Amino acid sequence: MSEKELQANVINAACRLGWVYYHTYDSRRSPEGFPDLILVREGRMICAELKSQRGRLRPQQEVWIDLLREVAWRHHSPIDVHVWRPADWLDGTIEAALRGDLCTCETSQ
Repeated sequence: MSEKELQANVINAACRLGWVYYHTYDSRRSPEGFPDLILVREGRMICAELKSQRGRLRPQQEVWIDLLREVAWRHHSPIDVHVWRPADWLDGTIEAALRGDLCTCETSQ
């Protein structure tokens, strides 16, 4: 599954489950590294960087992920920060997070 296919699956599932999403379609004029998707529903926010199964995080993506995780941790806020890959889609991890089954406001790698 490509990153593009993963993104389509996540967006479709999120919309079906009542999430509002944001995705920057053309990031050439945006700061580097911001997560692919921001999802918001019922006082929760998910920041998700999507990667192919073997895709690697670029340094600026790591910076954004670390900063967002620090904010969530320091403020005990309902923000989940994830790096999701096709295996997370296939094993149900992503859908569980979207349903709220994994709403621990902790982070995943």
